[in-house]
Amino acid sequence: MQPLDTTGHSATSKHSDTQHDHGDHGNHGGDGGDHGHGDGDHDHGHGHDEHHEPGWIQKYVFSTDHKMIGIQYGFTALVFLFIGFVLMLMMRWQIANPGVSMPYFGEIAAAIFGRNFMPDGVMQPDFYNSLGAMHGTIMVFLAIVPLAFGAFGNYVVPLKIGAPDMSFPKLNMASYWSYFVGGLIMFGSFFFPGGAAKSGWTAYPPLAGISDAPGTQIVDPTTGLKIAEVLPFFNGQTLWLVGMVFLISSSLLGSVNFITTIVQLRAKGMTWMRLPFFCWAQLVTAFLLLLAFPPLEAAAVMQLMDRLAETSFFMPAGLVVGGNVLEGYSGGGSPLLYQHLFWFLGHPEVYVLILPAIGIVSEIIANNSRKPLWGYRTMVGAAVVLGFLSFFVWAHHMYLTGMGTTVSMFFQTTTMLISIPSVILLTALIISLWGGSIRFTVPMLFATAFIPMFGIGGLTGLPLAFNLTDLHLHDTYYVIGHFHYVVAPGTMFGLFAGIYYWYPKITGRQMNTFLGHAHFWPSLILMNGIFMPMFIQGMAGMHRRWYDGGSSWELAQNYLWMNDLMSNSAFLLALAQIPFIINLFMSAKFGKKVGDNPWNSTTLEWATPTPPPHGNFVGPIAVYRGPYEYSVPGHDTDFYPQWEKPKDEPAATEKAMEQSAVEHGTAPAKH
Repeated sequence: MQPLDTTGHSATSKHSDTQHDHGDHGNHGGDGGDHGHGDGDHDHGHGHDEHHEPGWIQKYVFSTDHKMIGIQYGFTALVFLFIGFVLMLMMRWQIANPGVSMPYFGEIAAAIFGRNFMPDGVMQPDFYNSLGAMHGTIMVFLAIVPLAFGAFGNYVVPLKIGAPDMSFPKLNMASYWSYFVGGLIMFGSFFFPGGAAKSGWTAYPPLAGISDAPGTQIVDPTTGLKIAEVLPFFNGQTLWLVGMVFLISSSLLGSVNFITTIVQLRAKGMTWMRLPFFCWAQLVTAFLLLLAFPPLEAAAVMQLMDRLAETSFFMPAGLVVGGNVLEGYSGGGSPLLYQHLFWFLGHPEVYVLILPAIGIVSEIIANNSRKPLWGYRTMVGAAVVLGFLSFFVWAHHMYLTGMGTTVSMFFQTTTMLISIPSVILLTALIISLWGGSIRFTVPMLFATAFIPMFGIGGLTGLPLAFNLTDLHLHDTYYVIGHFHYVVAPGTMFGLFAGIYYWYPKITGRQMNTFLGHAHFWPSLILMNGIFMPMFIQGMAGMHRRWYDGGSSWELAQNYLWMNDLMSNSAFLLALAQIPFIINLFMSAKFGKKVGDNPWNSTTLEWATPTPPPHGNFVGPIAVYRGPYEYSVPGHDTDFYPQWEKPKDEPAATEKAMEQSAVEHGTAPAKH
């Protein structure tokens, strides 16, 4: 299978990576010459004269168009985001009101998930464990990563680089459907006897190896009568592993496609240092997924074998369960091996979550401050270094496993080092705001709020980098607060910003500003109401997995009132999402109509018709300058788009483009 070039033919030459000074308005290429992959005489895209309109199923269900696949990813991820949020709300009720019947929704939950889990609306401990495991799994693997990488990456990246589609359209479709099937398996596990997985979102063995054991009797907690028994294959923990295999395969297919597309399908003149930072963030993210996910997929398959074939990759010898030595395993496996394989993915996964959000925020800040990103090249370098270092910090999650001081010192050092590129990225964004003509649009509100929220998440991670302090903070609410500041008001604010920013390009209509403000301000306040008290509870020693929220622990009594504060904030946060849901659907029909470039932006996605047609661009597209040419002295407007031909020195520009083509062997033969 050969990748497509920007004319729809197989690519035969690599795009020029000639380095240009960012911000140079002079000889940045021309409108002619066969430079890179573009063909000036060819109808850009797939040839509209030969294109046949696909049927409804091919267009909207089994589509190979990157834009429709991006929308599919986005809609599915938002549905799973809603599901994961509801699971969290149920947990927050139990933490604040242990043993109390859940009003209204308790009976609904009992009808959906089973009365043995919610008898009379009272949550049982096993069901609480299932909610915790599935909330983490759904939010990370089914909601945020697919939204950040699958949805925004698929829809926006080809437009930003001037490509007609992804390199491998059918592979792109397979990636989405593998994700969709994995999600159905994951969520469907709730409805099999025994319910969903109960061993945490990390599925640590040996607990994950013995939980949901086939034949385990399920008893009605009110009558004591047996109502079912756990099935051999169709049980929560086994289906969790099968679902993970599908989700990981989806990410691997997508990452290969993104890397090939960005390397091969850039438009004429789109050199590496003219790529928008969003594309760099997606490229580094794709490499992280490609390199970090295979170890976890191998671990999932091995744990699946431990459960189904009684192997012992992760099951130790002499395991005692319920006072009895566990039979049926050869033993000799290493539970710690699984932890290494999991966290080798688990920590790069944090940057898979955050890098696309930083890319989105960078685009919005440059556009709404009306000035170039400060330190663009430095930001690119920081993102690459961040991705590289993320493979050398995984064991800071494992300080309590008994590693020696030498190994601990190594991972402490690498963990401190990886904070440097993160600080560089945040600093560059803050400096980019300095002296700008800032427009506080709704996307800009979310983008600017992202900076301090992500900053809090990063700073609170530093104490966890040291094994001495981690000894006290490990598995407490402090860790929950730290991680959620990175992901919830951090990454999620970046993703909300992206939705508000690119919604006009997708639909041709703008989202309502008033509803956007009604969504942003309560969300900002309530996010802090949920997660800030967790730092205090964590430093007091309150454990993250207590089913009763710490009410049975004497030393936690002075901090239990925070459970009510956090839970009430979570319930109000749910209400604060109603304006967003209304805005998302109503604006598609009733929103204000906009043109092709409503934000007066400079990057290539705004050069397409709205919404973009098949093939994206109506004619040949070329790039003449860097991605953030705002407020250029002497220019007619305060933005200088990448696709706008230079008015001065056209001959020199043409000559520079031809010279670049000759240097890279892509110039046409002379007859």
